[in-house]
Amino acid sequence: MRARFGFATAVAALMVLALGGCALLPGGKLNPLLGMTLYVNPDSEAQTAALGAAKAGASAEDTQILKRLAAQPAAIWLTPEKYSVATVQARVSTIVKKAAALHEVPSFVVYGVPNRDCNGYSAGGLSENDYRAWVSQIGQGFNGLPAVVILEPDALALAGQCGNTPTRVQELTGALDTLATTKALTYIDAGHSDWISPGTMASLLTQVGLAKAAGFATNVSNYVATGAEKNYADQISLLTGDAHYVVDTSRNGLGTTGDWCNPPGRALGDTPAVMLALGPMDANLWIKAPGESDGPCNGGPAAGQWWNSRALSLAANAGWQ
Repeated sequence: MRARFGFATAVAALMVLALGGCALLPGGKLNPLLGMTLYVNPDSEAQTAALGAAKAGASAEDTQILKRLAAQPAAIWLTPEKYSVATVQARVSTIVKKAAALHEVPSFVVYGVPNRDCNGYSAGGLSENDYRAWVSQIGQGFNGLPAVVILEPDALALAGQCGNTPTRVQELTGALDTLATTKALTYIDAGHSDWISPGTMASLLTQVGLAKAAGFATNVSNYVATGAEKNYADQISLLTGDAHYVVDTSRNGLGTTGDWCNPPGRALGDTPAVMLALGPMDANLWIKAPGESDGPCNGGPAAGQWWNSRALSLAANAGWQ
């Protein structure tokens, strides 16, 4: 089932407008995602897994769970290893045009910053010059159509550890400046509540130019419960002029164990939904696809690879049947 919000959010908007202009959030901002229908990628790894399970004779229960996972709108990750400077524009263009034909809006993760992941499991990225060109190609690929963008998971939160904070801020500022010329709604990654203080993150986001973005994102690819993330994000919002935010709820149904890499016993979180209540939180999103590995740890394959048993375990622990 598609995550369709058009009718409900339109009603919500009319209701608050009827209250004499109370539709405006603190800082005079509306939720920019109101009324959007988030795009479900028909070429996702979850969809491939669901089709493969049926062909391989998997149980009806497992096949149905994988189909249900595939029906959730999840972000599409753009990495230079998969989509180069020469190919990323065409890939993005194809996706946004397909989504627009369905009156839907796709979500992307831009993940190619130099020295990405500080030589961790997701190490890689581009040179500074190639990164600028790559982001420019992504921006051109939007073709004037709407999209949601999560900008560079972990980049700011890792900057102090990597010892490259000024460079990282400069790189993200440039990327945000490019994306700000498009119709994309960009949320800058802000780590999560178990990692970095709200004050430190608010300062970093401000230096990057948060005012040019739709807001910031928390808990990307992590497991922290939504309540803790909302508390963390609300503090950042207060320190940044009531900035808006989204939370990755793809795998936080049972909260965190403190382990970020394929911790056992975790569960799917709330399915993607745009917030109808007034406040700085714009949406729950599935930014990390639940069945994708965090890296070669706790029995998992390489980072980003689909892991069927993991997907099924997360669903089972969330009570999916």
